Amino acid sequence: MRRAIRDQGLSTAFLVIFVAALVGQSFAGFAATNEELAGHGLPPVAYWDFVSSSSFLVDVAENWQSEFLQFFLFVAATIWLVQRGSPESKRPGDESVGSDEAQSVGDHARPGSPAWARRGGWASSVYSNSLLMVMGALFVSSWLAQSLGGTVVANEENAEHGAPPETWLQYVTSPDFWNRTLQNWQSEFLAVGAMIVFSIFLRQRGSSESKPVGAPHTTSAEEPA
Repeated sequence: MRRAIRDQGLSTAFLVIFVAALVGQSFAGFAATNEELAGHGLPPVAYWDFVSSSSFLVDVAENWQSEFLQFFLFVAATIWLVQRGSPESKRPGDESVGSDEAQSVGDHARPGSPAWARRGGWASSVYSNSLLMVMGALFVSSWLAQSLGGTVVANEENAEHGAPPETWLQYVTSPDFWNRTLQNWQSEFLAVGAMIVFSIFLRQRGSSESKPVGAPHTTSAEEPA
């Protein structure tokens, strides 16, 4: 049991942090919503009504889709783009999807290789791109959830102000939708870019996201120190 906890420590820690943050967001949003309702002389909503509302869905999905987009683009970009000196990058000259031999695919599979990598053909092709496919699907799903929930919220606000309802297409082409969306995207791209550049010159001893402390600044992830 102790070994299993140790071996899964990173994913377990972030799962716990994620759940704690999501629950915290739900209670903070619940309190803020009821404060706003009280300010307008309206009755409060119940907690479960709030967390199942389109408003809460939009706030959650808005952040999720930007995170999955960030990783989708980063994984795709690191196939063909490099950054000399960054542990987040392959070494210059290795820009490619790699040969079957280098990737241990098909006839070049090792004893411990995943079954789909050993099979070759379409199975290996799908598995070879499975990370991008899943990240892309999660991005599209969360973006769609955000847009559908946002349409409901926008129409609730329109009804309060006596304005006509919007269609989904009208909402996803509105300045309000893209203002909220691009606020999240730009912050994610800034964070990734900062990590790539900072990791060239800065170190964190013991972290897999950092080069060894004494490694030259020009050393990339897959180059010997």
